Amino acid sequence: MQKKRVFISSVQSEFAEERQMLFDYLTSDALLGKFFEPFVFENVPAMTTMPTTIFLQEVERCDIYIGLFGEKYGFEDSEGISSTEREYDYATKRGKTRFVFLKEVSGERHLKEQKLIQKVQQSVVRKSFDVPELLKSAVYATLIRYLEDNEIIRTTPFDATFNPRATFVDLSEEKIRTFVGIAQRKRSFPFTENSDVRAVLTHLNLIDGERITNAALLLFGNTPQRFFITSEVRCAHFHGLDKVKPIPSYQVYKGDVFEMIEQAVDFVLSKINLYVGDRSKSVTVDVEYEIPKQAVTEAIVNAVAHRDYTSNGSVQVMLFADRFEVSNPANFPHELTIEQLYTTHRSMPANPLIAEAMYLRGTIERMGTGTEEMTKQCVAKGLGKPTFDPNFGFQTIIKRENVLTSLSSTQVTGQVAGQVAGQVTGQVDEKVIKLLKIIDNHHLSLKEMMVRMSLSGRDNFLNEYLTPAIKQGFVAMKYPQTPKHPKQQYSLTQKGKEKIEILK
Repeated sequence: MQKKRVFISSVQSEFAEERQMLFDYLTSDALLGKFFEPFVFENVPAMTTMPTTIFLQEVERCDIYIGLFGEKYGFEDSEGISSTEREYDYATKRGKTRFVFLKEVSGERHLKEQKLIQKVQQSVVRKSFDVPELLKSAVYATLIRYLEDNEIIRTTPFDATFNPRATFVDLSEEKIRTFVGIAQRKRSFPFTENSDVRAVLTHLNLIDGERITNAALLLFGNTPQRFFITSEVRCAHFHGLDKVKPIPSYQVYKGDVFEMIEQAVDFVLSKINLYVGDRSKSVTVDVEYEIPKQAVTEAIVNAVAHRDYTSNGSVQVMLFADRFEVSNPANFPHELTIEQLYTTHRSMPANPLIAEAMYLRGTIERMGTGTEEMTKQCVAKGLGKPTFDPNFGFQTIIKRENVLTSLSSTQVTGQVAGQVAGQVTGQVDEKVIKLLKIIDNHHLSLKEMMVRMSLSGRDNFLNEYLTPAIKQGFVAMKYPQTPKHPKQQYSLTQKGKEKIEILK
């Protein structure tokens, strides 16, 4: 990173000690020396150019102007203006970052110096000092704050940092109100859907006046990827055990964190084995996935919630014939061990504001039980413990059933059963087959079908399941002339019923 140039302006004779002290300090300090390059006129070799010209050239080159004002006004030019005031005015005109430090004096300030200070106070916050050591401390604190405000260094979590480009219009009021409604029902959130959205965001520490945090954009942004290009989830399905091109199925999901999670979970569920029970014990048909849905969701949620959003990498969800992998660019907390992830452990979210919103929406719990519950579900399903690998970012791996030996007539897979069904039914997509088996002899609404299939992404369900089934003539609407009828239901056509009989 190129160092920021700092121009130190003052009456040279009055602040000789302070000027040299600041130059030496900014040059030699282990931290500040990495980021700042100071300029003082005393270190310029003898030249034929007029000093005023050199001063203004250096002000033009600088990123930061530091003014030291005291008792004297300094040498005045033909117009009665001192070099110090000229430099301040030029820095103001050129839009430079300005910091002014005012020395406490025992005598009377020069009248023009008093007027200069009054002018400065109208646009710049000044700090006072009486001895050089206090000036050094004040400059240090000011420059560190500059580094933080410009995100050159960061001491707060990324999601709590204010985004310098964002404004309130970049947030979706509809998304915020939907969130509030869900959070109020699930967690007794102290607001309603009719509450003032600014009050809601302030309560969640997502805004401060007109300043918008990165978390607010990732949670409720209209287009989060305009600010965070790599905030996306890349999903890929491979038929074998390795990454082989061309990839049979590949999707890149964007949007806010909730949308990305829903779409990625639906992608995985559409590819893995699905067991559909019968009605021998109950009217309700049991639906059970090869990998527990909660385990799939937890792995993806963890990746999206805990990833490093400053990284150029993206969350990757990959499904192979023998395993399910989720990788994300993240730094594993040094306070935790891998073994602790298999038990209840202390929760240490990398993005606490995002995690808080996910908790309120019911997406996660805050007790550090997510990976423990994932482990229990996988073990109960006979898949063994998940594998957690922090060596390259963070990776979660869950074993799959052996798709080549565990296939039954009531299971559908994108790798084997899709091929078998294709031979028998004329290359029907496995997602359509799953939908046909869910509908069977019922008349179901859109919501009922999604609930029975444990899917939450409406657009994904329409595009990947329902619309293809209707276009292929397997499913029909009760009110075909009014697709958005409030009592719309869907059932199998005769063609759809014949396909189901073949599969059975």
